Formats: sequence, structure tokens, C-alpha cells
Amino acid sequence: MSCPTGLPDWSNATLATFNLTLLFNPQLCTACTCPLELEGHMFGMMSYFPSLGGNAFFAALFGLCLLAQLGLGIRHKTWGFLISMTGGLVLEVVGYAARVLMRDNMFTNSYFIMYLVCLTLGPAFLAAAIYLSLSRLIIIYSPAAARFRPQVYTYIFIGCDLVALILQAAGGAVASIADPGSDVQTAGVNTMVAGVAWQVFALALFGGLSVEFWLRVKKVKKVGRLNPDFEGLRQRRAFHPWFVVALALAGVFIFVRSVFRCAELSGGFDGPLANEEVTFMVLEGTMIVLASVLLTVSHPGLAVGTGAWAAASWKGKKGPKRGEDMEKYVPMSGPGPETGSERE
Repeated sequence: MSCPTGLPDWSNATLATFNLTLLFNPQLCTACTCPLELEGHMFGMMSYFPSLGGNAFFAALFGLCLLAQLGLGIRHKTWGFLISMTGGLVLEVVGYAARVLMRDNMFTNSYFIMYLVCLTLGPAFLAAAIYLSLSRLIIIYSPAAARFRPQVYTYIFIGCDLVALILQAAGGAVASIADPGSDVQTAGVNTMVAGVAWQVFALALFGGLSVEFWLRVKKVKKVGRLNPDFEGLRQRRAFHPWFVVALALAGVFIFVRSVFRCAELSGGFDGPLANEEVTFMVLEGTMIVLASVLLTVSHPGLAVGTGAWAAASWKGKKGPKRGEDMEKYVPMSGPGPETGSERE
């Protein structure tokens, strides 16, 4: 993006007088020889230079969350949650790093496609971490209150996530090798839009079924049908309400981002939303940063505990027996059941 004498002033330039070689071969352009946009004609991959400070800040935040997730996931053996969060956070770090690198490569699509694909796919992995958590919440609260068995929820929504990932990845691959503005590129973008739209649908369905489960939990609680094996855990504020609220808010943030991304891609790479950085940084970057921070600060290893997270799995494991020492099933700090006393 740097020029010896600074970026040229293109306010008086017109397409009629512009260098024809560069006009028809924008990949030969540099920041010193071409504007990003001129009279509606796009020379660059976007009509603005990505902010160095903002994009580097987001990349650093996602990197810190990634390090925390690796440490907490390995320590507390939350493997499924760890894999999902790691996949999403790695893609976010790479995507924002690509936006920084784009500043010196605005006229070729290498870093643009890297940013586009990574930031489109990343939130699907983060959503998978939330989907995996629901099956354990069902067991911790009351399997009897759920419409389906815990594993059915996992199969449904992880399956939906895979469909979204396949569509988005396939669309991104097609768009990356197609000529700019061609029908093939349009088809690739439309496939990506279909993937994000499917993700929006899956998140909405997940939210609806989650709310329904919570309403059923309130009913069975009145008749004393909550799972007694996890009574002590449910009385921990780190778990209830904070862990549950963190999952819900993270889901809302990912949903808002997905709706924005669907609208952005629907307008094409040269559409207004795709070329408005403030809107992007708020509705894409900030939404996913908030979701990532919530899923890190309220990590299941901290809020639920290593043993309780494993005991709440539907894969053939049972919860603690009544009367059994709960210390190995709940975190070793924070208020205990009923009395609110500190655990040793």
C-alpha cells in the first residue's frame, strides 16, 4: 500500500483517460498506479484498504482465545469442544491476517480468497461447539424434558453444520479459481450464500429447540424431575446461570453475523455491504469476537468441570451415583451446593 510519494489523488481521473493496459488487466496494478475503484469500475478486490489496527487487533484477540482454548481443552479433556473451537479460531486468525496482508495485494485475489473463505467457514466450527454443549445440558438438567434423545440433537445439528461447511467450502473454491465477474464466479458466490443461509436456518432451529427444552425444564422442575446426579452442579453460579447464558449469547452473536454474511455475499463482491468496512467490523468481527470470548471465559472445563463434563456425555457414560463424592465431578473452586460454602 506504500508509495514513495504517498497514495496518488485519483479525484480527477476518468475511465476514458485511464491506462488501457491497466484497465483491462487490473492484476498488473499497484496502489501507486491504480485506484481501488473508479467511476464504479473495480480495480481492487475491495473499494477500501483494510484497517491495519482493527484487523491486527481482531487477529490478536482470536489468537489469545485460541491459546486459552488449547490450554483449557487439554487440561479438562473437553475434546469435542476443543476441536470445534480450535478449528474456528484458527480460521479466524488466518482470515484477519489475510486482511492485513491484503493491504499490499489489493489487485490480486490470493489473500482476498484466503480472507473470504476462512472468515466464512470459521463461525460454523464455533457453532458446532455450542451444538455439542446442548446434549450435555440435556443430561445435566433433565433428559425427560427433551423432545429427543441428547444424541439426536447432536446428530441433527452437527449434520447441518457439515452441510453448511461443504456448501461454503465448495462455493469458495469455485469463486477463487473463476474469472472476476464471470458466471462461474457468480455460481460460486451463490453456493457460498446457500451455505451461509443454511447455517442461519440451522441456528434458528437450534435456538427454537433450545428455548423449547428450557421451557420444558421449568415444568419438570416443579414436579422434581431434574436429574439428581447433577444437583450440586446446577447450584453453582458459574454453571447456572452464567455458562448457560454464555452459550445462549454466543449463539445469538453467531446468528447475527450469519445473517449479515448472507446479505453481504448476496450482493456480490462489488456490492455495497462487501465494500463497507465499518459494517463488516461490527457485524462480522465484533460478533464473532464476543462469541469467542464468551465461549472461552465460560469454558466448560471451568464452568462444568472435567468430571461432570465427561459424566454428562451420552456416549455410554453415566453420571455420579447419588451420595457419591461430587468433588471429582465439579470444579474444585466456587460455592458448593445449598450452603454456598467453598470447596476444599
